[in-house]
Amino acid sequence: MLEKLFKLKENKTTVRTEIIAGLTTFMTMAYIIALNPNLLTGFGAEGADLWNGVFMATCIASAIGMFVMAFAANKPFAMAPGMGLNSFFAVVVANIVSITGMTYLESFQAALCIILVEGIVFILLSVLNVREQIVDAIPLGVRLGIAPAIGMMLMNIGIGSNAGIYSETGGPFYAMRDFFGSLTAGLAETTMGSGYGPMVLTVVTMFVGLFVIVILAQKKVKGAVILGMLAASVIYWAGDAIFLGNNPFASLSNASFLPPVKDMASTTLFKFNFSGFAQIGWFTVVTLIVTFCIIDMFDTIGTLVGTASRAGMLDKNGKMPQMKEALLADAVGTVVGSATGTSTVTTFVESASGVEAGGRTGLTALTTGIVFLACMFIAPVAAVIPAAATSSALIYVGVLMLTGLKNVHFDDLCETVPVALMLIAMPVSGSIGHAIGIGLITYTIIKVFTGKAKDVSVLTYVLSAVFLIKFFLVA
Repeated sequence: MLEKLFKLKENKTTVRTEIIAGLTTFMTMAYIIALNPNLLTGFGAEGADLWNGVFMATCIASAIGMFVMAFAANKPFAMAPGMGLNSFFAVVVANIVSITGMTYLESFQAALCIILVEGIVFILLSVLNVREQIVDAIPLGVRLGIAPAIGMMLMNIGIGSNAGIYSETGGPFYAMRDFFGSLTAGLAETTMGSGYGPMVLTVVTMFVGLFVIVILAQKKVKGAVILGMLAASVIYWAGDAIFLGNNPFASLSNASFLPPVKDMASTTLFKFNFSGFAQIGWFTVVTLIVTFCIIDMFDTIGTLVGTASRAGMLDKNGKMPQMKEALLADAVGTVVGSATGTSTVTTFVESASGVEAGGRTGLTALTTGIVFLACMFIAPVAAVIPAAATSSALIYVGVLMLTGLKNVHFDDLCETVPVALMLIAMPVSGSIGHAIGIGLITYTIIKVFTGKAKDVSVLTYVLSAVFLIKFFLVA
């Protein structure tokens, strides 16, 4: 049955490989299950009921989006409420509070109407093939640079945000110096306290996990990524207990394993505040919808193209089969998210970890989706996976995605310059969409002023103009 549904032999994969890939993807993106409700509720400041509602919405909307990806597109990509988009949603809710004077919950429910409209627009654009035409309008040279740029962003997330190797105040070089200094100071203390111990433990965990993954992958061991993450987790748990004197599983003792269905029903489930939505003002509403659409569209396109490129799913023209169905999945997920209580659902860049683990079909996405649903019951278990273990996988996958640079024609500045700028813009901005916009604008300008304006399609001109307007007029 699974063979017939997902064409495993045709895609040169097995049930075991796909399930491992799905679990690998889940482990690298499990953080979103708790982080998304934290971001949308001010880390619980707006009440436990709303937090629980967003938590449930995150699990349900993500899973349904992945099920559509699995059965309609047969692709291994996972989805969840997009990072960046959820922070923007929280800012929008705060602005609605100030504009209308409504409570946070009422403003939250009004903002869900914006997400609903965005999702419906995306469904229409996907069905009418408009989004697929936008993908085709991205020049091949820019498309070839998306995967390596995503690789740079993954490494930046893994080394910086997750593992804390460097920070905005320390800088990359000084942080490594401080690490070795803190290692000496930390080992000299009985409990490795005073803030040194956690830093040492996190960095050691990340490097151990990374080297385990690399060594196992070099030896052609299947499931190298998930095994490396497990090894890193064990190191972290042991270090936390032995050196820091903590119980890494303490959160499980008083944890509730029952899904908070009642809380979702009372706060977010189909709680569209259309009257509050009308109070925002049509110009503000249109601006917000367009902004959400632009960011989400190009984040999803970039992730799909970049990850598919790494998996060898693109044809000679750089196109991915079933792109329409894949784009439809995040549109459906977004509509479901608005109905259940979360911000825009988009394809997650962490899908690359599952692809690297061998995932090639929708069975990978299905596996990840099932685990997301299970997290309504086992969320406390997912929460004990250390961020440093996730970093190991993200850094490894990021390095591999850099190999896509070999396909870029470096003797052609029309390709080299946009790709080079994307390599910097993506990790710095944290936005796949913004980096693609910079690449498109750069490509168009170079072509026009070198007498090759006819090489640029009309739609590419339009997209470049849209991004220029976005960068100059919209925050």
